[in-house]
Order: sequence, then C-alpha cells, then structure tokens
Amino acid sequence: MPPCVTVLIIGAGNRGKNYSSFAVHFASRMKVIGVADPRAFARKHLQEIHNIDGNNVFDDWRAASEREKLADAVIIATPDRLHKDPAVAFANKGYHILLEKPMAVTPEDCKEIVSACKANKVMLAVCHVLRYHPTFMKIKVSDTNALISVTAVSFLWVQVGFWHFAHSFVRGNWRNEAESTFSLLAKSCHDIDLINYWMGDKRCLKVSSFGRLSHFTHENKPKGAASRCLDCSAELTCPYSAKKVYLELAEKGHFGWPVSVVCSNGVYDIESVTEALRNGPYGRCVYECDNDVLTHQVVNMEFEGGATAAFTMVAFTETIGTRKTTIHGVKGELSCEGLGPVQLFDFLTREKTTHPNNKAGPIPNNLSGHEGADYYLMDSFLSAVANNPFLIQTGPEETLNSHLLVFEAEKSRKEDRVVSHLDGYLHLENNPLFGESVIAP
Repeated sequence: MPPCVTVLIIGAGNRGKNYSSFAVHFASRMKVIGVADPRAFARKHLQEIHNIDGNNVFDDWRAASEREKLADAVIIATPDRLHKDPAVAFANKGYHILLEKPMAVTPEDCKEIVSACKANKVMLAVCHVLRYHPTFMKIKVSDTNALISVTAVSFLWVQVGFWHFAHSFVRGNWRNEAESTFSLLAKSCHDIDLINYWMGDKRCLKVSSFGRLSHFTHENKPKGAASRCLDCSAELTCPYSAKKVYLELAEKGHFGWPVSVVCSNGVYDIESVTEALRNGPYGRCVYECDNDVLTHQVVNMEFEGGATAAFTMVAFTETIGTRKTTIHGVKGELSCEGLGPVQLFDFLTREKTTHPNNKAGPIPNNLSGHEGADYYLMDSFLSAVANNPFLIQTGPEETLNSHLLVFEAEKSRKEDRVVSHLDGYLHLENNPLFGESVIAP
C-alpha cells in the first residue's frame, strides 16, 4: 500500500467537501489534517467529519500558509478569483497542490502559479476531472491507435442544462464576470483542455469564437412577474422558478446539491430553504439578476497540419452531464455520447467496434460527481503524491496552455477577429517568465 497522504483543505464549499470525502472512504490513503474557510459552519462541518485538531482550523487561508508546513498536499477550492494567491503561497511552502479549475481568471495569474510550482519543484494538478475518466482516456487511446491521423474534432457540450445555468450562472456564484469570470472559463475550460489533449503534439495555431447572453435579461421578464419567485403570479408558467428548482426538491426530502447551496447557514430543512428563497440570491427572478455572462458560445480552432476542432457550450438543454464527441480520422471515425462506451467505425472494414470502459468498482456517492471522474482525479493525485508523479495528467504546462486557448477564444469574441495562438502576449515559447518553452516539442 502507498503511504497515507496528509491534506489541508482550503475552501470547504461543495468542491472542497467532496474532494475531502476521499479520506472518509479510504482512510489508509488520505488524512485531512486542516481546513480553512471564512464560514464558521463550513469549517466546523469538515472539522467534525475528519476529527481535525482545533489548532489546524482557520478562518483565513493566510493563517494556514504562515504556519510551518502542516501536510503533504493542499486542496485549493476557493472561489475562482481567489485561486492565485493561495496557490502561490502554498507552493512557496512546498505543498503539492490540487487546484480547482479554472487555475485563475487572468493569463498572468495562471503563469504566476505555474512559475511558483516549477520554482519550488512541487506537483500541481488542476481539477480538469474529465481527463481522468476512463471514457476520455479511452478516446485518447483509440484516437492514437486506430484513427492514425485526426482531421477534425466535433465536440458538443450540452451539460449546462436550463435550470443548472439559472442556478449557477444567473442567480449563483458565476453569474457576474467582475465577481467571478466569464462562463467559458468557469464552465468549459476543461472541455477546451480535452480537445487540446486529444490533438496530442499538434499545437493550436488559430482561434475564433462567437457567443452572447440570451434570454436572461430584463427585457424578457414576463408581464406582471415579481422580483422574487415566492411572490410571483407568473411562477406557474416559468421553467426557471426557484420554487420548482429548489423548494419542490426540498419537499421531497432532497437537501443535496443544488438545494444545499441555497442554505448559506448550513441548516437544511423546509423552513431554511423557504427563508433563503424569500431573502437570498437564489430566490430572485432570473430576469432581474445582475448576471452578464454568456448563455451560449462556439469556439473554433485550427491545429498544426490542418486539423480543426469545433466546440459548443449552450445553456438551454434538457440534460445535465451529457457531451457528444466525434473525432474524424483518415481511416475511421470515433464517437461517444456522454461518458458511455467509445465506438469506432473503420472505413476499410466498414465495421463498428464498441470499446467498453474499465471503470472502478462502486464509487462513494460524494465522489461520484462527473460520473465518477471526481473519484478518478483524487485517486490519481494521491497516488502521484505518494509515489508516482507521472499519474498527474493535468500538470502545470499543458494546463496553462489550454487555459490560454480559453483566454484567446474570449479575446476573439470580444474583438470580433481570429486570434493567433502563436503570436502576441499569449505566446509561450522563450517567455522570460519560464526561461524556456513550456510547450512540448
């Protein structure tokens, strides 16, 4: 058995709590020995679950970073705009880092995180969880072994979901770019990362993008609608009603996500949910919020050798958690829907082969997010820290490169032009910040 890895949790919200649960189910491999969160109920909850010593419970990550090194690794799951400073601070202390995506909200901050990790020789794994899922690993293997030469990638993301988008990007924490970041970075940086991953050593040359905010605007508010769903005469005919999204679930006894996010005091019952919807942000009319992030966006990329990729992010979908992927090669076509088996059609034999996934056994519920990818990420990161760093697939250089593609896509959209990935301020090679190229040759 590999040695048990000690971990410090920075940010005890939904993601931090879920990642930390690995220690509950696999105590011989991970032990949570500290937590930092400004919310008393959140840090107390993790303290009780993991039996954390009171001296290692902090209301500010800075207090934890100023102490002598407490653990082998740190999980940083703070809000997006609060990633860079703790990541740099804990890298300077010698912690190996699991960092929630996105890395940071500016190219400069992303580069600073990478620079700090490289300078301190610590491992950095960014939570692009889908890279660790057997389905997408199978796509990569099938792509290189059977398709020979990839000519194009079609990647339709339909995971956002109509009510999920309203929850997170209209009423929730990611609704406003100034407070968080733009929706392509917040929601889909790992999708752009997957495309970059599948393309292997072919570097992206050009990026273009289009998108806008639709529907969730003041102009589309129904006539006679109130500012809050609990008082609204139009609620019955509104698919985005907070009563439908949260209260009906609570009435059925479901207080997990997304209902758990609504109750900021950590008390989960009908009364608390009702009070939160009456006075909190999640009870607001979706047409009267301060949201400004895009509801849909397309990204087009051209890679070395002429291969192309097309990606779509859209809010208005029935399903949550479904991706449709097609990779076109000169000798075959690979397709996959959701996180199901990978199918390969051979142009020569005209036969279709199904490649099942080699999934792990039963995965604990808290680690079942992204259809188990949360578990695979934690399993790989802990094994990497324990004794096998090669298990980290979302390390600093390639994650930085894929993040820069996302920034370029948004630059293209805002400036209404094609952006070169190898020119300008996002050019990585010979960057004095690193001294040498961080792109694999």
